[in-house]
Amino acid sequence: MTTKRERAAEEDLGWRNFEDLLQTLSPAQMQEPGYTPEGWSVKDLMAHVGCWMAEAGRELQRMRVGTYEDRPLHVDAMNREFYEANVDLPLPMIRAELFSSRIRMLQEWNALSDVTSDAEDWFVESGSNHYREHVPRLQEWAEELRAGG
Repeated sequence: MTTKRERAAEEDLGWRNFEDLLQTLSPAQMQEPGYTPEGWSVKDLMAHVGCWMAEAGRELQRMRVGTYEDRPLHVDAMNREFYEANVDLPLPMIRAELFSSRIRMLQEWNALSDVTSDAEDWFVESGSNHYREHVPRLQEWAEELRAGG
């Protein structure tokens, strides 16, 4: 079984890869549509990742205080809601929310005395696995943007 510390290290490595790619882009490039066929920008991706980390932070807190309920997730509907809630927000706000939601997720992860499989799933799926899912396309899109795109 992977330890809590090892999971945190995996998350940190994934975050550094994700953040390093973000750092290669200008604010204008981050707002350029085209990351997805639906027209998401990197800013939209940042909001998406941040929202899932915020969800993870909330669910990990519920686990810690004993109010967690395992319920079905409607991922596509949640993704649409996250997009609609954030699409018109300015980049600095999205960036702040991305960083703060990650910090909260990490705080709640570290505060858990008992890591259940549900806790591990939320942390891994909203952190390291989520970065791994999006980094390849982010790398491609960043290269396209830097090449004039």
